[in-house]
This record gives sequence, C-alpha cells and structure tokens, in this order.
Amino acid sequence: MEHVVIKHKRTTLERAEKFISVHHFTDVNLRSRLYPKKASLTSISHFEAPGRIPVEEALAGTYKEAKVGQSFGPTWSTHWFCLDIAVPEDWVGQEVCLLWNSNSEALVWRDSTPVQGLSGEHQRHSFPLANGPIWKNQCRQKIYVEMACNGLFGAGDNGMIERPDPDRYFTLAQAEIAIFDRRIYNLILDVEMLHDMAKHLPDNTERGYQALYTVNKLINTCNVEDPSTYHKAHAIAEEFFKQGNGASQHTLHAMGHAHIDTAWLWPYDETIRKCARSWSCTLQLMEQYPDFTFTCSQAQQFEWVKQHYPVMYDKIKSFVQRGRFIPVGGTWVEMDGNLPSGESFVRQFLYGQLFFQKEFDKTCSEFWLPDTFGYSAQLPQIMNICNIKRFLTQKLSWSLVNKFPHHTFWWQGIDGSKVLSHFPPGDSYEMKGNVKEVLFTLSNYQDKGRSGHSMYLFGYGDGGNGPSEDMLQRLRRIEDTDGLPRVKMSTPDEYFSTVEKNDGDKLCKWKGELYLELHNGTYTSQAKIKELNRRCEILLHDVELMSCLALTTGLPSVYDYPADEILRLWKLLLLNQFHDVLPGSSIELVYKDANNHYKDILKSGKSLWNNAFGHLTAGQSDSRPVVVNTLSWERSDVVIVPGEEKESKETAERSSKKLKLDNELLQLDVYSNNLAIVLVPSCGYTSLVPQECQFPVRVVKKGDLYELENQYLTAVLNSSGHVLELCVPGTSRNAISASHHGNQFVMYDDVPLYWDAWDVMDYHLETRKPVTEVIESVKITDQGPIRVSLEFSLKISDKSYLKQIISLDAITPYLKCETQVTWHENRKFLKVEFPTTINANAASYDIQFGHIQRSNHFNTSWNWAQFEVCGHKWADLSEYGFGLAILNDSKYGYSCLDNVLRLSLLRAPKAPDAKADMGAHKFTYAIMPHTGTFQEAGVIQQAYNLNYPLYVQQRDDTGETTPVNSTALEPTSFFQLDTPQVILETVKKCEKKNGSLVLRVYEAFGGETRACLTSSVPFNNIYRCNGLEDPVPAAETVTEELDVGENEITFTIRPFQVLSFIIDLQ
Repeated sequence: MEHVVIKHKRTTLERAEKFISVHHFTDVNLRSRLYPKKASLTSISHFEAPGRIPVEEALAGTYKEAKVGQSFGPTWSTHWFCLDIAVPEDWVGQEVCLLWNSNSEALVWRDSTPVQGLSGEHQRHSFPLANGPIWKNQCRQKIYVEMACNGLFGAGDNGMIERPDPDRYFTLAQAEIAIFDRRIYNLILDVEMLHDMAKHLPDNTERGYQALYTVNKLINTCNVEDPSTYHKAHAIAEEFFKQGNGASQHTLHAMGHAHIDTAWLWPYDETIRKCARSWSCTLQLMEQYPDFTFTCSQAQQFEWVKQHYPVMYDKIKSFVQRGRFIPVGGTWVEMDGNLPSGESFVRQFLYGQLFFQKEFDKTCSEFWLPDTFGYSAQLPQIMNICNIKRFLTQKLSWSLVNKFPHHTFWWQGIDGSKVLSHFPPGDSYEMKGNVKEVLFTLSNYQDKGRSGHSMYLFGYGDGGNGPSEDMLQRLRRIEDTDGLPRVKMSTPDEYFSTVEKNDGDKLCKWKGELYLELHNGTYTSQAKIKELNRRCEILLHDVELMSCLALTTGLPSVYDYPADEILRLWKLLLLNQFHDVLPGSSIELVYKDANNHYKDILKSGKSLWNNAFGHLTAGQSDSRPVVVNTLSWERSDVVIVPGEEKESKETAERSSKKLKLDNELLQLDVYSNNLAIVLVPSCGYTSLVPQECQFPVRVVKKGDLYELENQYLTAVLNSSGHVLELCVPGTSRNAISASHHGNQFVMYDDVPLYWDAWDVMDYHLETRKPVTEVIESVKITDQGPIRVSLEFSLKISDKSYLKQIISLDAITPYLKCETQVTWHENRKFLKVEFPTTINANAASYDIQFGHIQRSNHFNTSWNWAQFEVCGHKWADLSEYGFGLAILNDSKYGYSCLDNVLRLSLLRAPKAPDAKADMGAHKFTYAIMPHTGTFQEAGVIQQAYNLNYPLYVQQRDDTGETTPVNSTALEPTSFFQLDTPQVILETVKKCEKKNGSLVLRVYEAFGGETRACLTSSVPFNNIYRCNGLEDPVPAAETVTEELDVGENEITFTIRPFQVLSFIIDLQ
C-alpha cells in the first residue's frame, strides 16, 4: 500500500544530494555506478624530461617502470609516461576511458598529437579511449601522458597567490581504465539540476516545488541495482525540462570560454602548454556537441599553438571557418587597461587584427578584456579607429565600494567615441552552468527593461581548462525550461547584433574611464618592469622614426628597413604588457622572462637606431657630434658633450677643444662632464653647437636654506631636501603650503586584505610616517651657469635609504629630482608629496593620447574610492591662472586630496613574488610651477622632454679632429606642426603598403583646433587611414576639412582626437 507523503523540503533536498554524493552512501547511490568496472593498465613507464621538450624528443626518451603512488617533481619539471593499455574483450561495445590523476596538469598524446588535457583540479581525470563505444580493434592502445609538475594555478606555497614552492612533488594517485556508464552520468546531472532548481528558486514559487517533487519521484523510480529503471527515471526529468518558458523571458547567450592568463602564477612557457591542454579539450567537445561555440582571445596564444602544435592548430582553423571556435578581442594579448601608452594600445589591436586577418581571413568586431584592472578613458576611441565597436569585460564587478550601475550600456571616451559595452551579469567569465549562477545572472542584471539579453561565459578560467561536458549537459537541460531564463548557445556577434537592433536606443551612457575600485597597487608594484616598459616604448618610437627617415632621406644606397625585427621587438613589448605582467602581479619566474625580453628590445633597438642614424647622416662632412630630437617641436635643452669615459677636468677640456667647441659656452659639472645648451629642430637633428646661456641659473646658500633660481622659477629648499618655496618670477605666489614641506618622502604601512601585489587599501592613508632622518645634509654640487644641483641622502629605515640630486637648468621650467633608492622593505609604500596652496576641485592626469580630471576631495563614495589613481608622464593641480605639475619618467601611481599632490614611488609586496621591488632603483620626477593653464604653460611638452632625452651621437670613431674648414650640419627638421596643441606621436612604416609611411597625431589640450603638418620628406600623396592602416573613405573625413598642399596637410581635429595619415613616398 502506497502513502502520499507531505514532502519536507530540507529532507528531500538532502536525499537528492546524497543520491549523487561523492562522499556519502557511495556504495548504494548513483555515483558508485558511474564506473561499474575498472582494470589496471598493462604497464606504465616513465621518462624524466630535461624540460619542456618537443614530443619527438619525448618519444625518443629512455622510459623506466613506474607505478601508482609514486611522486614526481620538483615544481615546473616535466615527466612523460608511456601507457600500455589492454581493454578486456567483454568491455567491447561500451564506453571506456582512461582515469588519470597525477594531481597536476597533464596532456594526453596519441600518434604524436595532443588530444586532451587533464587536471588535478575540477575533476578532469577522464580520457575516452574511443569516440563512443570501443570496438575490438581498439582494445590495444599505447598513449603518452605529458605531466607538468604544477597545478592550474601554479604551485603556491601555502596559498594560491603565494610564491611557488620550488620543491613540490606530485603523486600519481590514479592510472587505470574503466567502463563509463553514460546512463548513470545523465541521471546524476538530472538529479543535480532538479535539486538546484528546488533549492534556489524562491520558496513562494510553484516551479521550485515542482522540481522538488520531480527529483523525489526520479529517485523513487531509479533502482541503482536495476539498469532497466534508468530510462524511466531519465524520462521523468526530461519531461520536466521540456516544460517551456514564456516569450518574454530573459535570454542568456551562452558561449564557452577558457580565460588563460598569458603569464601569472606560471611562466610564459607553461602558458604554451596550457593552451594545448585547454584547447584540445574544447576541440574534443566540439566533435561531440555540434552546437557548442567557444570564444578565444589573444593572438599571441594562437601563434604559440601554431608554432608548437601545428596539427591542433589546423583543427582550430577548421572550426574557426565553421564559426564555432571564435577569435575575439582583436589584440595581441589581453593587456593591462591603464599602463601601456596610447601607441602600445594601437599596436595591440594592429598586430592582433593583422594576425587574425592573415590566419582566419577575418578580424574581430569586439574588444575582449574581462580581467584587467581598470580601463582607460581613451579605449573607446582606440577601439573605434581599429574597427571595433563593441566591448566586453566583467572586472568592474570586483569593485569594493560602489556597484557599477549598468551591465549593458554605451561607453563614451574623452573624445566622444562610443562603443556598445557589456558586462556579463553573472560577474564571471567562468560560469559552470549551475542553476544558482543562471538565477543570479538574471537577478543581478542592472538593465532590465532596457534589454532582455545578456552573455553567459562558461568554462574554467585563469589557469585555463575551459568548458567541460558537465557544463554543456547542464545548459542543454535548461535551454527552455519554465522558471529559468532562456539559454541558447550563441556567439558574441549574435549577442551584440541582437542588442544593437532591439535595444540600442534604450541604453544608458557612461562617460570617461572605467575605474576599478580594487587592485590600485598595480600602478606601482614591480617598479623596474614599469620603468623598462616606458623606456622600451620610447625606444621603439625613436627607432621607427629614425628608420623611416633613413628610408626616405638617406644616401642613394638602399636602406634595408628592418620591418621584421621591429615587429619582433613590438611583439615582445606587447607580450610584457599582459595584464598580470606589467601591473606587477606575477611570480618571480615571469619577471626573469620579462626582463630578458626588455634587454632584448633595448639591445636590438639601440643597434637599429645606430644603423638608421648612420644611414641618415652618411656623407656629411662635419664630424662633430650630432644632436637628434625625436619629438615634434623644437627643443632647447642641456646635453652632455661626448668625451672619453671617466674624464678628468683636464681631459674634458681637451675633448671639447678636440671637437672645436667653445669652452666659454660649456659648464663642467661635478662628474667632469661638459654641459652645453643646444637648440634642435622638431623631428630632426643638428650638429652639436653650444648656445649662449643668456639667463644663467644660480644657487645661493643662506644659512640652512638654499635658493635656486632661473628665468622660470625660484625655489627655496632646506638642508633636508624639502621644498619650502616654489615661485614663478613675476608673481608673489608660493605653490608650496606654508605649513607643510614639498618634496616630503612618506612611508605607509601597506598590508592589504588578500591580493598582496595588487591592492593598496584606503586604510593605508592612516599610517603616514614622514621620512625625516638625514644621512647627509644638502650640499651644492653644481653652481651654474647652465646647471645648479644639490645632493642629499635620507634614511628610510634600517634597511633602506635614498639619495637625491635636485637640479635646475638655465632653460627648463622645473626642478628635476634624480632619485636613487636602496629598498629592502616588507609591505611598505613609499611616496613623495607636495602640499600646495592651490585651491581646485580636481587634478588633471596624463593618459593615453590625452588627459582626464579626477577629484581633489572625498565628497562621495565614488570620490574616496579613487584614493589611488593611474596617470602617465604628468599630473597637474591648477586653479585659474596658477598651478603645480609633477612630471616623471617611469611612475604611474598618483593621489590628490585636499590640495596635496602625491606621486607613488615603491611598494614591497611579498606575493606572488617574494622579491618584488627589492634592491636598487633609479627614477626621476620633476616639479613644475606655472602660471596660466597647464596647457599654456607647456606641461605636456615638458613631460615629453623629460621622458624623451635628446640623443647626442658621435658620428665616427676615428679620433681625428674636426677639419678646420668643416661647417656645422644645417639644422634639419623632417616634420613640423604649427601648434603645440597637436602632437605627432608616431612615424612608422605602413604595414599594408610598401613605400608608404603612417603618421599619427592627436589633440592634446582638450579643444578643437586647426593644424598644419609640414614634412620635408618628399611624398606623392597623403590621406587619412584608421588604426589598422586602411584608408578612411572621404565621406568619413568631411568634418576634418582636409587640405593637402605641397608637402603639407591642414586639418581640423576634435578634442583628444587621434588621426592617422598615410603618406605615399616619392
């Protein structure tokens, strides 16, 4: 006799949990029947590889017997296994798989081809020995397993983000074959999904109780001892899931994804293998599930797979053509969104899109950057000029203070460019297909009513791995199920096209940067990496300019433009701008690789520059040193006259005479260098001809105070190196507060909540400790007339100290602070601060191709969440008619509150790199008071000057004196602009057209203007192009009012607009 039982929700839910549990009642539940029969391998043999070697070398290795329970290591080592498999004959006709768990990452190889990744995490232990049931001719197999001695997230010592344990061993816990019962597998997923619907749907909904009663009925029907009941039980679940949704339901556009950090808690070389392990799993699933789509970013990773796994790459290309393996993003790597220069951003898109076009005959229409630490306000324009109108991320969901108000919206940059933007409302790029996630995605969506569509990215990420069959099966069950949003396998283009067509005019707009209220320590961590990034960006700018000039104006002998080498160097630089490398959040191994890449760029770049210079100046009769200016305005600056190394005063004077230079126009500095003032034309060169110092700089000691003065400013410093007064001649205004000193170094405790290298927390501001202990008081080291300088040193702690040289040149409007720090701290933060007398609501910060303003107060939560912000070469605090700017050559972290401007210098995190930032550092910043606006005062140009020093190049090494009848080189300028408002940022060879150059300019002040670009480089034609170097149709350039004259082009340019031109050379 059967009884109708009143169901108790908790007990029924727990009954369902236990019915599929891996821990409880496994002798009588479904889970125990998933692999009904198992058998040992015939043999396991092992080869300890000398590193990450090609498969051909691995197969030729010497293999020795191994067994389950044996451990292999240490960390980062590679071990290959040969598995001899004999499937029992009575298993024929059933699905059979290899069960392998080495508690590490691994890759299965068959016939010298990678076929599937395995992982100790996420239960990816199973590899099918056949596509479907196994047949008799497949019973004997030999396969290889490449074991990597690391997990998905490296090998952190006592925590994921801790530095790797260098001596970790991984135990082979399982190596056997088993029958896989797909009927049981389906029932497990049925129970799981029904249980989750019953648990997570609201208690007051009927659908939740329907799921509860359905799962209870399924369990009653299913007798685990009687396989004949399996189909009946599964049919109960199928009937439930077939009960469809209404037409108004929200639609989730599901697509697979495997976010693979190009480096992070593992080195670059391991990422190459992560791609193979992850993408092989994806390809295998694509063969089983014909509607499965997968999105994949980062051209660099595609190129790696092409180089190292060509057979797999051919499969990928096939699925790309079928529209299922979908390249997205359009960039070389998923770069940091704040720190790279504007030109670096353009090159990310240029070289990424060129790769996708060449390899797949298509480019990306969406920018895909789900995991970087904030997004520059210039990215919408840079996307637009690279033919991208759509953007996806989810990282702003990590913000600590304020919840971003939209998931689908128009993002507008500082120039007015817009992109359709979407943040998947599941707040993740690694969804699993669970009911709880699906319901959260819907409830969390901020733009209900404006749009009924959102993206749902599923697959394990960060360390790779990607989608699993479990995920696909879960999503298949809830494609159209009453009580849940609709789920459809989709593509990025389908999603964005649907929103553009149906919802575009209903969406809100967000203008300016997308600031992440977290991870703002990444503006400062790994200071040397950031310094090298800046130096290499500048060097490649200069190399390209000089190479283009050598190509167009050198001697008739052909100059072999080094296009391949320049491209190689750019790709190395772009690789290092990955969003866990340049920000400073990777392990030590990554920074060893990154430093080697930078050394390569610097060495090769210098050689390329020298070669171009030699061609450009060949045949000139004047053997005096040549001064080269790579910026687009005429510059007057102080340079060091070339001489013999380690010159004494006497040899320095002899060197100057040897070069026929007038010693009366030189100054011998404290290091016995001859200093000279030179005047150099824009984007050009001239002989080193010292200029007269018309307004000598002076320094006077008055008691314990030091007064420095030139034609642009007067500064008073005390014996500790503090700036007490900073004035502009002709005004009585002191830019420095009377109650607090400028150039005050300060230390903060810097202990975040978890993300050590990533985060600086707001409470660090409460731990301010001024650095006050003087090691050596200020002393005068140079006394003019061209340069004066002071030197002092301070004790930071018992382990750390600094030395600073503050100099003022006769012709520069700023105090230059050359700083050396010996740094051995533990979770401390060093800044330098400048309390000002300026009353302003906001400060301005240099960013890519422009600048933005951020508040000087904490009025709202949105203001105080930005207690640490990102800027590039300068920051400025100005009121009407007066201001103070801080310039720098390698720093990116700033803060401004209550009229105090601070520059962040060094951090000391201990994870994931325990040695981060330890050691010696050199950097320069400058303090520039000014009248008028910072635009009128030339702050932008002066910051460029600080970062792009003039080149002083000796043209020969003969040692001969300059001929008496020799005349100086005529000053030569190759490009000029008639307004400081427009900057020529880039001169490069066109990627798509031989015999053509690309010129890129931008408006820097924030206002529309008319500008004329003149060139002495002979050309036949000049016309607009986009960031991908495709011509822009004339109809799209009407507002720019282009007027092409002889060797010049005049154009209108909007605020912060970036314009690119192609010139076809004669």
